[in-house]
Amino acid sequence: MAAPAIHAFRGELLSVAHDPRDDPDAVRHEADGLLVIEAGLVVARGAYADLAERFAAVPVVNLPGLIVPGFVDAHVHYPQLDRIAAYGEQLLDWLERHIFPAEQAFADRAHADLVADAFLDELLRNGTTSALVFATVHEQSVDALFTAALARRMRIISGKVLMDRGPAGLADTPQSGDDETGALIARWRGRGRLGYAVTPRFALTSSDDQLHRAGALLKRHGEVLLHTHLAENPREIAAVAARFPDCADYLDVYDRFGLVGARSVFAHGVHLPDRSAMRLAQSGAGIAVCPGSNLFLGSGFFDFGQAEAFGIRTGLATDVGAGTTFSMLHTAGLAYQAALARGHRLDPFRALYLATAGSAGLLHIADRVGALEPGQEADFVVLDGAATPLLARRTAGASLADRLFALQILGDDRAIRQTWLMGECAWDRA
Repeated sequence: MAAPAIHAFRGELLSVAHDPRDDPDAVRHEADGLLVIEAGLVVARGAYADLAERFAAVPVVNLPGLIVPGFVDAHVHYPQLDRIAAYGEQLLDWLERHIFPAEQAFADRAHADLVADAFLDELLRNGTTSALVFATVHEQSVDALFTAALARRMRIISGKVLMDRGPAGLADTPQSGDDETGALIARWRGRGRLGYAVTPRFALTSSDDQLHRAGALLKRHGEVLLHTHLAENPREIAAVAARFPDCADYLDVYDRFGLVGARSVFAHGVHLPDRSAMRLAQSGAGIAVCPGSNLFLGSGFFDFGQAEAFGIRTGLATDVGAGTTFSMLHTAGLAYQAALARGHRLDPFRALYLATAGSAGLLHIADRVGALEPGQEADFVVLDGAATPLLARRTAGASLADRLFALQILGDDRAIRQTWLMGECAWDRA
């Protein structure tokens, strides 16, 4: 049943609209708050005592738990759903052994439809309401994902993978990649809450011609993102250097083809020379930090200190299926541990920022989602600090920061009580 045109929720509200390192007022918290929604958008937010009289005629639902913006996953692979927790390999061998064979099945639209449905349901079960998603080289893999996302009213950005140097059964051509990308942009532009990303898989899987064409696509379609991988694994980096010996580093490869700009999202960036870090900051491009997959594939730990020193834009990502959880809560906990391994302490409020407004900014959707501010879409999650006996014990009587940190370290899908999209409940644990 659709929600009333205007309705409200009462509960504990928390959001971090800006990086709290830069803005001491970025953390917004109402212990007893009111969130007023009309036609799927936030129209008012504040302390219940301040707003109750103004909205006395509006139906109010009480939500027990901590209400935060819906999570924004800045990099995840939907076709890898069924190869999550695949044993035994680092990046390049893992792709060959586990991932490329699985992705060949997406030539079948019916298979793509089934996986897209399961994938999006898993996102919602984990409190993720927006995401930047890798599909496969097959045009219909994007159609399947967008069709399922449109039905759920989710904010999803995706694109057909470009990889003309891929294995047999998983390769396009420069021309077909160009044509199919243009057709998908035309077919899905402006529909629902969907967005498009030009998606070369990574430097090794596309010819120079295809990378040139990807740069041209970005110029022709100024509203799209660039989505690819960068400097994830030492062996991968060495292979890129061998193929492009005239380039200064991995990022320079993409730069040569016009793929580094303010709308470029690079996953990983684990091993960045300072020249790359400086260029990322200058261009406005950003990194989707993927601590779970970096640990699972033995790739290393992202250098938060370097990113902060150079001013690189960052967001947080699960990177399923090399990532081993859909939970952005748990991923925030892994990010804390990865940062600490390199001598950096990730504050729990900054971790929440990275998982919400920070990732939204990276994806250029921060005007729409990420902070639960008036004018934004009413995507939010109700967190249960007593979801497990251990969480309940740890959070009882704790400060807000301590409760949030405990949820990030000990929480997972069980801590998601409800997920709401545009002011309507999309998933309920009960």
